[in-house]
Amino acid sequence: MDDPYKELAGSLREQIAGYTRNAVSGITSELGTITATGVKLDQFKHEIQDYLVADFPVTLKFPAFHLLGTTTSLIDAEGNPLGESSQRMRFDFEESEIEDVNINLAAGLKPGDRVVVLNCNGGKDVIVMCRVVSSGG
Repeated sequence: MDDPYKELAGSLREQIAGYTRNAVSGITSELGTITATGVKLDQFKHEIQDYLVADFPVTLKFPAFHLLGTTTSLIDAEGNPLGESSQRMRFDFEESEIEDVNINLAAGLKPGDRVVVLNCNGGKDVIVMCRVVSSGG
């Protein structure tokens, strides 16, 4: 006699696989290059000028850390020191958190940057997800 639990597990596995296939169908990723007026995908011959850029609202968490530096009490309008600086000092910072920080990927992209792009809605929309660099920097 067949195990009904194995049959149920097999049925659930097939359903989940089907849902997953449907959820990601039409979504592909590829590499591209930012141009002066858009993004050029490696596997598509035309530049895309109307594209989306991922937005990453985050909470920034800082561990406890310290920095070494000096202090200067008076500065001019440009921020240059007017007087003597203190001796080197250690500045200790406690663990802290800043909410509602927005990482503005779009502002940091420059022509020539290599990017990972998602194709969505059957290729009607492209989303630049991140900039990529070689492992050597």
